[in-house]
Amino acid sequence: MGKLGDLANKAKEMASSHPDQADKGVERAEQFADERTDDRFDSQTDKAADAIRHTYGGGGDEK
Repeated sequence: MGKLGDLANKAKEMASSHPDQADKGVERAEQFADERTDDRFDSQTDKAADAIRHTYGGGGDEK
């Protein structure tokens, strides 16, 4: 696997080990994207955040 794949696997392992911290990071990234786009893509960022949380067993939709 390439370096990017290895990095992604390590990030997934870390998120699985610390889901609360990962959830906070996902939430902050989602809020940042919503602020920068004036919430024009809110439903898309919600879906993306939920999909990311699903990959590591995170808390799901926190909004």
